[in-house]
Amino acid sequence: MKMPISALLGLTLTGLFLFVAVFAPWLAPYPLDDISGGQWEGPSAAHWLGTDTIGRDILSRLIYGAQVTIFVALASSVLAFTLGAFLGFLAAVRGGWIDQGLSRLVDLVMAVPALIVALVVLSVLPLNLTVLILVMGLLDSTRVFRLSRAVAVDIAVMDYVEAAKLRGEQQSWIIFREILPNALSPLVAEFGLRFIFAVLFISTLSFLGLGIQPPLADWGGMVKENKDGLIYGKSAALLPAFAIAALAISVNLVADWVLSRTTSLKGGRGG
Repeated sequence: MKMPISALLGLTLTGLFLFVAVFAPWLAPYPLDDISGGQWEGPSAAHWLGTDTIGRDILSRLIYGAQVTIFVALASSVLAFTLGAFLGFLAAVRGGWIDQGLSRLVDLVMAVPALIVALVVLSVLPLNLTVLILVMGLLDSTRVFRLSRAVAVDIAVMDYVEAAKLRGEQQSWIIFREILPNALSPLVAEFGLRFIFAVLFISTLSFLGLGIQPPLADWGGMVKENKDGLIYGKSAALLPAFAIAALAISVNLVADWVLSRTTSLKGGRGG
């Protein structure tokens, strides 16, 4: 199947963002907190995108911000899917009080908006990358649990799963060899959405002052630092916002294409 233009564009942009994040120290023209110019200077040969509110190079901070933002969002998404998918599959396979207990616990957590929970928790815990990843991953795992359980419940009644149970296969075999391969299609698409949600979430927390802390930089924090420049017509706050939007669109384009590919190639059983 020929790759559509939208998927190729999304894959190219996503790959570019990942490349910039990995090689940020070598691509950035200036150190992260180097004050190399005046306040809110316009684009020039020395500063391609200008400078921010205290004279730091915007391009350099965008590059370093990509590294921090993508790392935190990716790590929290992996944690959310590892925990949420496993517990969702376990609830669907075991049923009974395990299913009811996990489902009601998830309902309780989801009853309160995730942003409010995160703000309360982060206000009493030390603000570092590990805490942010754990809080975001645990909160997001509830959404993954709901999806993975719903998908696994439908798969668990299939003939090949029943045959595996009659053969005496262990539950770990049923989860990882029977259910997981046939649940990858919606999970892959959801991973793209959850990753973008994590990017927006960490940017929101940073804008509110409870996300990435100095001296590190992230896109949400850059918007907060330079928002006052909008009054004077400066674009320092718009550039990281544009980067967030571009990353969201590119990842969603890739996720949509992967979903269509896995759906069309999906066979009867995997195990």
